[in-house]
Amino acid sequence: MTFYDIIFYLFAAITLISALFVVSTRNIVYSAFYLLFTFFGVAGIYVLLGADFIAVVQIMVYVGGILILLLFGVMLTNKITNVEIRTGTVQLLPAAIGIGIFMGAVVAVMIWTEWKLEPAQIPLTTTKDIGHLLITDYVLIFELLGILLLIALIGAASIARRDQE
Repeated sequence: MTFYDIIFYLFAAITLISALFVVSTRNIVYSAFYLLFTFFGVAGIYVLLGADFIAVVQIMVYVGGILILLLFGVMLTNKITNVEIRTGTVQLLPAAIGIGIFMGAVVAVMIWTEWKLEPAQIPLTTTKDIGHLLITDYVLIFELLGILLLIALIGAASIARRDQE
């Protein structure tokens, strides 16, 4: 086992354990803090895969934006900080069946396509390469996604305005 493998398993364990605590913790503030560790674990795995751009975007968007906004919203609302989350019943049997079906499908696809469980040779992509591709080869798709996001923003604003009237 190499040092790379040890670091990967460390980040995977951090991600899985903190994600387990996110869904099992009853206090919403603690759940949000565990989500922070989950996001950092995923960003660490992206770094190990050589996807530096995606790792930085993961930290900037999810940790820097969404999670901090969630924490401020929870902490600035006095009534929410002491809320105990109750899910009613724990659905362990359906979850175990769903995971088993999913893992069976993954193994069946791996056997059917004769995948090898060797480390893939991933070409290193940098932010410069991604930026160059976005303004040359994929400029049309990039602009269409921008228009799609603008349409979604206008739709959300019109729905919110309709509720106020």
